Amino acid sequence: MSHFAEVNPDTNTVIRVIVAEQDFINSGSVGPANRWIQTSYNTLQNVHYAEAANGEYVPDGGTPLRGNYAGIGYEYHADVNGTGKDAFVAPRSNNQWDSWKISNTKFQWESPYEMPTDANVANSESYQWDENAYQANNQTGWIKVYG
Repeated sequence: MSHFAEVNPDTNTVIRVIVAEQDFINSGSVGPANRWIQTSYNTLQNVHYAEAANGEYVPDGGTPLRGNYAGIGYEYHADVNGTGKDAFVAPRSNNQWDSWKISNTKFQWESPYEMPTDANVANSESYQWDENAYQANNQTGWIKVYG
């Protein structure tokens, strides 16, 4: 048995995920077979995981399938950034702005540059993305906040 995601052809979003045999999908019993794309619950950020003896999931060197396990609302990208790779990607959240792009390696939304790491957690410092600042000057974007 495998996991399959049904993708809405108009929006390229996942509308449901089921466990089935490929023959069942091909039979058309759950709609046109070309709307169903196999996904792997062992794949996250383009790394394949397996359950260890202690119950934790650890990278196992297996081949990841389509970047991430598909969830309802996930987007299916048939050709991520022109790489020829297809992937399921979580939908943009409120924290992800127009300047953020899908990573070609982890298949997740990423800011144009890494968040600084100099925040002092003990002093309740952190960073948040400011899209307006980035659009005004693409050398900025991460701003330090105090909470």
